[in-house]
Amino acid sequence: MRMKMAFTFGAQGFILLAIAASFLVVGEARTIVVGGSEGWRFGFNYTDWALKTSPFYLNDKLVFKYAPPSDNSVAPNVYLLPNVLSYMACNFSSAKLLATETQGNGKGFEFVLNRWRPAYFASTAEDGSHCSEGQMKFFAIPWPRPN
Repeated sequence: MRMKMAFTFGAQGFILLAIAASFLVVGEARTIVVGGSEGWRFGFNYTDWALKTSPFYLNDKLVFKYAPPSDNSVAPNVYLLPNVLSYMACNFSSAKLLATETQGNGKGFEFVLNRWRPAYFASTAEDGSHCSEGQMKFFAIPWPRPN
């Protein structure tokens, strides 16, 4: 009886492992320009863009493209916020600066979604109003790539 139970649990474990491995098959990662042809700029709804662009998958690369600061425009930056509460409140006190105002020029700044957890992005430009006005922020939840 014991031998049979051990085999049953072993077989179940093998089946679960096989199912989990099928979810972790690495497919072709995408390169996604944040905002598409609009790039990363004030006045565009990135939450809406993210919903239309999702799903995001592990190892997808997000590219933030934006013009550098000039005499008549303020350039954004890119921050990674630590959690949903910071994201909702546009609280940057524990956020990590990913890209400065000049790093989005040219080919842009690249961020790889290499962790299976939500990533919250926002800009602090104009004393945080780019975020607090609800436009210049979004989150991406990378999923394992399906077969």
